[in-house]
Amino acid sequence: MITTAAVAALSSLALVTQDATPLRAAPSDGAPAQAQLWPGDALEVRGERLGYLQVWDHKRERGGYVKATQVRGTDAKEADAPELLAVLRFVKDTPGAESLGIAYAAAYLKAAPARDIGPEAFDAIGTMAERLARRATSRSATLNATISAHLDSVGAYGVRWSTFEREGAVQLCYDGDAFRRVLAMPQSTPEQQARAVLSLTRHDCVDPALKPTEREAHDRWRADLLDKLSSSSVAALPEWTKNKLRLRRAGVWSALAFAQARRGDSAQAAGQRAVDELAAVRNTELAEEDQAEYNDAAIRVGASRWAAMPAANAVPDLSRRPTLITQAGEPGETCLLLVDAQHDAKKPLLRRCTWGVVWLNSATADPGATTLTLAVQPLATWRELWVLRKAGAEASATDSGWTIDVLPPAPGNPMGADAGYVEYAGFAPGTEPKLLLARESRTDGRWSRRFEVARLPTLTTDKFASTPQILAAFQRYQDAGWKRSTVSLR
Repeated sequence: MITTAAVAALSSLALVTQDATPLRAAPSDGAPAQAQLWPGDALEVRGERLGYLQVWDHKRERGGYVKATQVRGTDAKEADAPELLAVLRFVKDTPGAESLGIAYAAAYLKAAPARDIGPEAFDAIGTMAERLARRATSRSATLNATISAHLDSVGAYGVRWSTFEREGAVQLCYDGDAFRRVLAMPQSTPEQQARAVLSLTRHDCVDPALKPTEREAHDRWRADLLDKLSSSSVAALPEWTKNKLRLRRAGVWSALAFAQARRGDSAQAAGQRAVDELAAVRNTELAEEDQAEYNDAAIRVGASRWAAMPAANAVPDLSRRPTLITQAGEPGETCLLLVDAQHDAKKPLLRRCTWGVVWLNSATADPGATTLTLAVQPLATWRELWVLRKAGAEASATDSGWTIDVLPPAPGNPMGADAGYVEYAGFAPGTEPKLLLARESRTDGRWSRRFEVARLPTLTTDKFASTPQILAAFQRYQDAGWKRSTVSLR
């Protein structure tokens, strides 16, 4: 936030308005440059000569001259407050002017009497600080010298950042102090409160190094913060902003559902809340720039959607066909067992352990009970499909004949994907049986959704399409339960 020392220094000052403004040793274009100044840098004015201002730079502890046309002066007195606020309103929504805008916000906080300071200035600071952090983290723009200098200029006013390493790159996030002040002010408007809440609950600004219990506590805090907006405040928001809140709630509650299920608690309420929030999004009122977040929320909800479904029967029927059960393995580990009337848990047909959440209620068998599919979720945003198949007569007499394959959410090279799910969509009978699949993933920031028809003997893709209507197998054999509950058909 804006520190007290920084605000106190803003008297009889000049604010730099242009990039790479030279601080010269003399009032001349040919004089040596002492330093480069950047928008938002505050300089103490000590005189004027030949169209230059003689200044002292407290941050660099250096004096010099700058052209008067490259700075804007103010005494930061009470009489200047309306003008400073007007400039702040102008630059608040100007991309690239964040460092200058935050400097004007600091000058306004210095000039305005305490009784007149409301949430507007803090909302502006938070908005600009978050936008600057997004610019610095953008994949399309490397952290060049200009953005780095803007970050340094803003840091002189007490604005702080958090940095995380995510997917091989540094994620820069605003620490949110100004937005917390907005939420603490009773005169904040619904729009200001919504901006603050959305900034403080960003998924990409959650520290990936948090331990599971710490992550769950943080997700619980995010959920509580999102729910603290009063119904009257939410009702006053435009529909596209309501959609933003629904998408964020959907993502947070899906994470909580995963955490609760991994801990062994009932996650049905959290899972249903995530599904309901996603379903409440009005697509016709979804802003174009929010489409990526809509897809991201769908992936998060899709990964945890089995939490919203009723739990599997605790006492499986072993009289007719193989059945899947689970038992505890190492601490935190779940072991999947395939059993039947002749093979109990002590001597199962197949055993496989995982650190993920095994969704037994997702288990589905083909009509001949020679293939079973099961959803397994290792991470909050990652759900795999386990395919168990019974081999033919070539299996050895001592072998149960069952094999297990793990299908990842992203086909081809799944290692580059950072979120996604793959799920069973139906069985297609025939001389060569087929398995119907739905996949949705995000890889390097790019979203992908496709529907596949895979050959069961090899699990290789026979056909795929972006919509299931194009595939004849989906038209005839898609599972009714899958169609009813999947989020891939949104």
